[in-house]
Amino acid sequence: MNRYNLFFTLLLAVSAVLFTLGVIKKVRHTQAKSAGGQHSVIAVIPKGTINMWWDVVRQGAVKAGEKYGVEIRWNGPEVETDREKQIQAVRDALVQNVDAVVLGPNDFKALVRPIEEVHEKGIPCVIIDSAADTNIYDAFAATDNIAGGADAARLLGKAMGGKGNVLLVKYVPNSASTDGRAQGFRETIQKEFPGITILAEDYTDGTVEGARQKASDLLTRFPNTNGLFAVNQPSAVGAYKAIQAHGQAGKIKYVGFDSDSLLVQAIEDGSCVGLIVQDPLQIGYIGVETAVKLLRGEKPPRDIPVPSMVVTIDNLAEKKKTHAAALGL
Repeated sequence: MNRYNLFFTLLLAVSAVLFTLGVIKKVRHTQAKSAGGQHSVIAVIPKGTINMWWDVVRQGAVKAGEKYGVEIRWNGPEVETDREKQIQAVRDALVQNVDAVVLGPNDFKALVRPIEEVHEKGIPCVIIDSAADTNIYDAFAATDNIAGGADAARLLGKAMGGKGNVLLVKYVPNSASTDGRAQGFRETIQKEFPGITILAEDYTDGTVEGARQKASDLLTRFPNTNGLFAVNQPSAVGAYKAIQAHGQAGKIKYVGFDSDSLLVQAIEDGSCVGLIVQDPLQIGYIGVETAVKLLRGEKPPRDIPVPSMVVTIDNLAEKKKTHAAALGL
Protein backbone atom coordinates (compact mmCIF):
# COMPACT_ATOMS: atom_id res chain seq x y z
CA MET A 1 0.00 0.00 0.00
CA ASN A 2 1.57 3.31 -1.06
CA ARG A 3 1.59 6.42 1.08
CA TYR A 4 -1.34 7.96 -0.78
CA ASN A 5 -3.57 4.92 -0.27
CA LEU A 6 -2.52 4.65 3.38
CA PHE A 7 -3.33 8.31 3.99
CA PHE A 8 -6.67 7.98 2.23
CA THR A 9 -7.56 4.86 4.24
CA LEU A 10 -6.67 6.57 7.53
CA LEU A 11 -8.71 9.64 6.55
CA LEU A 12 -11.76 7.49 5.84
CA ALA A 13 -11.36 5.67 9.14
CA VAL A 14 -11.09 8.88 11.15
CA SER A 15 -14.07 10.36 9.30
CA ALA A 16 -16.13 7.27 10.03
CA VAL A 17 -15.30 7.43 13.72
CA LEU A 18 -16.13 11.15 13.93
CA PHE A 19 -19.37 10.59 12.04
CA THR A 20 -20.36 7.75 14.35
CA LEU A 21 -19.59 9.80 17.45
CA GLY A 22 -21.64 12.68 16.03
CA VAL A 23 -24.60 10.41 15.34
CA ILE A 24 -24.41 8.92 18.85
CA LYS A 25 -24.26 12.39 20.40
CA LYS A 26 -27.21 13.56 18.31
CA VAL A 27 -29.27 10.48 19.16
CA ARG A 28 -28.56 10.88 22.87
CA HIS A 29 -29.45 14.57 22.68
CA THR A 30 -32.69 13.75 20.86
CA GLN A 31 -33.55 11.07 23.40
CA ALA A 32 -32.90 13.48 26.24
CA LYS A 33 -35.11 16.09 24.63
CA SER A 34 -37.91 13.64 23.94
CA ALA A 35 -37.78 12.54 27.54
CA GLY A 36 -37.55 16.08 28.86
CA GLY A 37 -34.72 14.67 30.93
CA GLN A 38 -31.60 15.86 32.66
CA HIS A 39 -29.70 16.53 29.43
CA SER A 40 -32.27 19.10 28.32
CA VAL A 41 -31.35 22.76 28.79
CA ILE A 42 -34.09 25.39 29.07
CA ALA A 43 -33.24 29.08 28.83
CA VAL A 44 -35.51 31.19 31.04
CA ILE A 45 -35.27 34.85 30.04
CA PRO A 46 -37.11 37.33 32.29
CA LYS A 47 -38.01 40.94 31.65
CA GLY A 48 -35.50 41.94 34.32
CA THR A 49 -33.35 40.28 36.97
CA ILE A 50 -33.27 42.82 39.83
CA ASN A 51 -37.02 43.04 40.35
CA MET A 52 -38.23 40.98 43.36
CA TRP A 53 -41.21 39.70 41.35
CA TRP A 54 -38.97 38.15 38.72
CA ASP A 55 -36.81 36.52 41.36
CA VAL A 56 -39.90 34.64 42.52
CA VAL A 57 -40.49 33.61 38.88
CA ARG A 58 -36.92 32.28 38.90
CA GLN A 59 -37.67 30.25 42.04
CA GLY A 60 -40.66 28.68 40.29
CA ALA A 61 -38.59 27.87 37.20
CA VAL A 62 -35.85 26.27 39.30
CA LYS A 63 -38.43 24.24 41.21
CA ALA A 64 -39.84 22.85 37.96
CA GLY A 65 -36.34 22.22 36.65
CA GLU A 66 -35.53 20.14 39.73
CA LYS A 67 -38.74 18.14 39.42
CA TYR A 68 -38.28 17.32 35.75
CA GLY A 69 -34.49 16.98 35.80
CA VAL A 70 -33.70 19.76 33.32
CA GLU A 71 -31.03 22.44 33.49
CA ILE A 72 -32.30 26.01 33.86
CA ARG A 73 -30.23 28.84 32.41
CA TRP A 74 -31.49 32.12 33.85
CA ASN A 75 -30.33 35.16 31.90
CA GLY A 76 -31.81 38.55 31.11
CA PRO A 77 -31.39 42.30 31.46
CA GLU A 78 -31.11 43.85 34.90
CA VAL A 79 -33.82 46.45 34.25
CA GLU A 80 -37.04 45.74 32.39
CA THR A 81 -36.59 48.66 29.99
CA ASP A 82 -33.40 47.22 28.49
CA ARG A 83 -34.84 45.75 25.31
CA GLU A 84 -31.48 45.29 23.57
CA LYS A 85 -30.08 43.25 26.45
CA GLN A 86 -33.10 40.96 26.41
CA ILE A 87 -32.85 40.52 22.65
CA GLN A 88 -29.18 39.58 23.11
CA ALA A 89 -30.11 37.10 25.86
CA VAL A 90 -32.42 35.29 23.42
CA ARG A 91 -29.74 35.19 20.74
CA ASP A 92 -27.14 34.00 23.26
CA ALA A 93 -29.46 31.12 24.15
CA LEU A 94 -29.68 30.14 20.49
CA VAL A 95 -25.89 30.18 20.14
CA GLN A 96 -25.70 27.91 23.20
CA ASN A 97 -28.07 25.45 21.47
CA VAL A 98 -30.56 25.29 24.31
CA ASP A 99 -33.45 22.86 23.90
CA ALA A 100 -36.27 25.29 24.76
CA VAL A 101 -36.82 28.96 25.57
CA VAL A 102 -39.13 30.41 28.22
CA LEU A 103 -39.41 34.17 27.65
CA GLY A 104 -41.13 37.10 29.34
CA PRO A 105 -40.95 39.77 26.59
CA ASN A 106 -40.23 43.24 27.94
CA ASP A 107 -41.44 44.91 24.75
CA PHE A 108 -44.51 43.99 22.71
CA LYS A 109 -42.86 44.92 19.40
CA ALA A 110 -39.09 44.66 19.90
CA LEU A 111 -39.07 40.96 20.88
CA VAL A 112 -41.00 39.77 17.84
CA ARG A 113 -37.95 39.12 15.67
CA PRO A 114 -36.04 37.20 18.39
CA ILE A 115 -39.11 35.01 18.95
CA GLU A 116 -39.22 34.36 15.20
CA GLU A 117 -35.56 33.34 15.34
CA VAL A 118 -36.34 30.79 18.06
CA HIS A 119 -39.13 29.41 15.87
CA GLU A 120 -36.85 29.24 12.82
CA LYS A 121 -34.42 27.11 14.84
CA GLY A 122 -37.22 24.65 15.60
CA ILE A 123 -36.87 25.27 19.33
CA PRO A 124 -40.00 25.23 21.55
CA CYS A 125 -40.84 28.70 22.85
CA VAL A 126 -43.07 29.38 25.84
CA ILE A 127 -44.07 32.99 26.48
CA ILE A 128 -44.77 33.96 30.10
CA ASP A 129 -46.27 37.00 31.81
CA SER A 130 -46.46 39.40 28.87
CA ALA A 131 -47.43 38.98 25.23
CA ALA A 132 -45.55 39.94 22.08
CA ASP A 133 -46.96 40.99 18.71
CA THR A 134 -46.69 37.53 17.16
CA ASN A 135 -48.50 34.19 17.27
CA ILE A 136 -45.66 31.82 16.41
CA TYR A 137 -44.88 30.78 19.99
CA ASP A 138 -45.89 27.35 21.31
CA ALA A 139 -47.65 28.34 24.54
CA PHE A 140 -48.48 31.41 26.63
CA ALA A 141 -48.76 31.29 30.43
CA ALA A 142 -49.81 34.49 32.14
CA THR A 143 -52.21 36.28 34.41
CA ASP A 144 -55.40 37.57 32.77
CA ASN A 145 -54.20 41.14 33.03
CA ILE A 146 -57.32 42.86 31.72
CA ALA A 147 -59.42 40.96 34.27
CA GLY A 148 -56.91 41.85 36.99
CA GLY A 149 -57.19 45.53 36.08
CA ALA A 150 -60.97 45.23 36.24
CA ASP A 151 -60.70 43.68 39.73
CA ALA A 152 -58.57 46.64 40.79
CA ALA A 153 -61.16 49.08 39.47
CA ARG A 154 -63.95 47.38 41.40
CA LEU A 155 -61.89 47.27 44.59
CA LEU A 156 -60.99 50.95 44.36
CA GLY A 157 -64.40 52.05 43.10
CA LYS A 158 -66.22 50.46 46.02
CA ALA A 159 -63.72 51.86 48.53
CA MET A 160 -64.38 55.34 47.11
CA GLY A 161 -68.13 54.92 47.33
CA GLY A 162 -68.46 55.18 43.56
CA LYS A 163 -67.44 58.83 43.32
CA GLY A 164 -64.34 61.01 43.22
CA ASN A 165 -61.15 61.46 41.22
CA VAL A 166 -58.42 58.91 40.57
CA LEU A 167 -54.93 58.76 39.11
CA LEU A 168 -53.58 55.86 37.07
CA VAL A 169 -49.83 55.23 37.37
CA LYS A 170 -48.71 53.03 34.48
CA TYR A 171 -45.43 51.23 33.82
CA VAL A 172 -43.50 51.68 30.54
CA PRO A 173 -44.85 51.85 26.97
CA ASN A 174 -45.25 48.58 25.03
CA SER A 175 -45.34 46.35 28.11
CA ALA A 176 -48.34 44.25 27.12
CA SER A 177 -49.11 42.87 30.60
CA THR A 178 -49.18 46.23 32.38
CA ASP A 179 -50.95 47.96 29.48
CA GLY A 180 -53.64 45.28 29.78
CA ARG A 181 -54.09 46.07 33.47
CA ALA A 182 -54.44 49.76 32.73
CA GLN A 183 -56.97 48.95 30.01
CA GLY A 184 -59.05 46.73 32.29
CA PHE A 185 -58.99 49.36 35.03
CA ARG A 186 -59.92 52.22 32.73
CA GLU A 187 -62.76 50.39 30.98
CA THR A 188 -64.29 49.13 34.23
CA ILE A 189 -64.17 52.52 35.94
CA GLN A 190 -65.86 54.12 32.93
CA LYS A 191 -68.51 51.42 32.65
CA GLU A 192 -69.32 50.55 36.27
CA PHE A 193 -68.44 53.73 38.18
CA PRO A 194 -69.70 56.76 36.22
CA GLY A 195 -69.25 58.93 39.31
CA ILE A 196 -65.48 58.44 39.25
CA THR A 197 -63.24 60.50 36.97
CA ILE A 198 -59.76 59.44 35.91
CA LEU A 199 -57.96 62.76 36.23
CA ALA A 200 -54.72 61.63 34.58
CA GLU A 201 -52.65 58.60 33.70
CA ASP A 202 -48.97 58.44 32.88
CA TYR A 203 -46.08 56.04 32.31
CA THR A 204 -43.03 55.78 34.57
CA ASP A 205 -39.45 54.84 33.68
CA GLY A 206 -39.82 51.31 35.07
CA THR A 207 -38.11 51.89 38.43
CA VAL A 208 -39.43 52.43 41.95
CA GLU A 209 -37.77 55.85 42.13
CA GLY A 210 -39.10 56.85 38.73
CA ALA A 211 -42.60 55.84 39.79
CA ARG A 212 -42.26 57.79 43.03
CA GLN A 213 -41.28 60.92 41.13
CA LYS A 214 -44.04 60.50 38.53
CA ALA A 215 -46.73 59.87 41.15
CA SER A 216 -45.47 62.81 43.22
CA ASP A 217 -45.75 65.09 40.18
CA LEU A 218 -49.30 63.89 39.53
CA LEU A 219 -50.32 64.39 43.16
CA THR A 220 -48.93 67.92 43.06
CA ARG A 221 -50.78 68.72 39.85
CA PHE A 222 -54.04 67.18 41.04
CA PRO A 223 -54.50 67.93 44.76
CA ASN A 224 -58.16 66.89 44.53
CA THR A 225 -57.17 63.23 44.02
CA ASN A 226 -59.23 60.72 46.00
CA GLY A 227 -57.87 57.43 44.68
CA LEU A 228 -54.85 55.94 42.89
CA PHE A 229 -54.08 52.68 41.09
CA ALA A 230 -50.56 51.55 40.09
CA VAL A 231 -50.11 48.69 37.64
CA ASN A 232 -47.13 46.59 38.88
CA GLN A 233 -44.65 46.13 41.71
CA PRO A 234 -42.14 48.96 41.05
CA SER A 235 -44.94 51.34 40.06
CA ALA A 236 -47.01 50.36 43.09
CA VAL A 237 -44.17 50.73 45.59
CA GLY A 238 -43.06 54.05 44.10
CA ALA A 239 -46.59 55.44 43.99
CA TYR A 240 -47.23 54.44 47.60
CA LYS A 241 -44.02 56.16 48.71
CA ALA A 242 -45.22 59.31 46.94
CA ILE A 243 -48.56 59.13 48.76
CA GLN A 244 -46.67 58.82 52.05
CA ALA A 245 -44.41 61.76 51.23
CA HIS A 246 -47.46 63.92 50.47
CA GLY A 247 -48.98 63.03 53.85
CA GLN A 248 -51.93 61.32 52.13
CA ALA A 249 -51.46 57.72 53.34
CA GLY A 250 -54.85 56.47 54.51
CA LYS A 251 -56.58 59.51 52.99
CA ILE A 252 -56.17 58.69 49.32
CA LYS A 253 -57.71 55.30 48.57
CA TYR A 254 -54.93 53.22 47.13
CA VAL A 255 -54.81 49.92 45.19
CA GLY A 256 -51.71 48.31 43.70
CA PHE A 257 -50.98 45.42 41.36
CA ASP A 258 -48.38 42.87 42.55
CA SER A 259 -47.03 42.86 46.07
CA ASP A 260 -44.14 43.82 48.30
CA SER A 261 -43.52 43.70 52.04
CA LEU A 262 -44.06 47.49 52.19
CA LEU A 263 -47.45 47.16 50.50
CA VAL A 264 -48.47 44.27 52.77
CA GLN A 265 -47.70 46.53 55.73
CA ALA A 266 -49.80 49.26 54.10
CA ILE A 267 -52.79 46.89 54.00
CA GLU A 268 -52.27 46.08 57.66
CA ASP A 269 -52.17 49.72 58.76
CA GLY A 270 -55.11 50.74 56.57
CA SER A 271 -53.12 52.81 54.05
CA CYS A 272 -53.83 50.42 51.17
CA VAL A 273 -57.30 49.18 50.24
CA GLY A 274 -55.86 46.02 48.71
CA LEU A 275 -53.63 44.46 46.10
CA ILE A 276 -54.20 42.41 42.97
CA VAL A 277 -51.55 39.73 43.41
CA GLN A 278 -50.24 37.43 40.72
CA ASP A 279 -48.56 34.11 41.42
CA PRO A 280 -45.06 34.52 39.97
CA LEU A 281 -43.92 31.21 41.46
CA GLN A 282 -46.59 29.43 39.43
CA ILE A 283 -45.84 31.43 36.29
CA GLY A 284 -42.17 30.38 36.42
CA TYR A 285 -43.05 26.79 37.26
CA ILE A 286 -45.70 26.45 34.56
CA GLY A 287 -43.42 28.06 31.97
CA VAL A 288 -40.72 25.42 32.48
CA GLU A 289 -43.19 22.56 32.93
CA THR A 290 -44.84 23.47 29.62
CA ALA A 291 -41.47 23.59 27.88
CA VAL A 292 -40.70 20.08 29.20
CA LYS A 293 -44.03 18.79 27.87
CA LEU A 294 -43.26 20.25 24.45
CA LEU A 295 -39.83 18.57 24.46
CA ARG A 296 -41.56 15.27 25.25
CA GLY A 297 -43.76 15.65 22.22
CA GLU A 298 -46.88 16.39 24.24
CA LYS A 299 -49.38 19.07 23.26
CA PRO A 300 -50.12 21.32 26.24
CA PRO A 301 -52.79 24.03 25.98
CA ARG A 302 -51.60 26.99 23.95
CA ASP A 303 -53.08 29.51 26.38
CA ILE A 304 -52.57 28.81 30.06
CA PRO A 305 -54.24 31.34 32.39
CA VAL A 306 -52.68 31.75 35.84
CA PRO A 307 -55.25 33.15 38.30
CA SER A 308 -54.50 36.31 40.27
CA MET A 309 -55.79 37.05 43.79
CA VAL A 310 -57.52 40.01 45.38
CA VAL A 311 -55.79 40.54 48.73
CA THR A 312 -57.37 42.78 51.38
CA ILE A 313 -57.26 43.00 55.14
CA ASP A 314 -60.06 40.42 55.25
CA ASN A 315 -57.95 37.60 53.76
CA LEU A 316 -54.38 38.82 54.29
CA ALA A 317 -53.61 36.47 57.20
CA GLU A 318 -54.72 33.47 55.15
CA LYS A 319 -52.75 34.55 52.05
CA LYS A 320 -49.62 35.01 54.16
CA LYS A 321 -49.81 31.32 54.99
CA THR A 322 -50.68 30.04 51.54
CA HIS A 323 -48.96 32.50 49.17
CA ALA A 324 -46.05 34.07 51.06
CA ALA A 325 -43.78 34.10 48.00
CA ALA A 326 -46.41 35.80 45.83
CA LEU A 327 -46.78 38.47 48.52
CA GLY A 328 -43.06 39.12 48.49
CA LEU A 329 -42.61 37.84 52.05
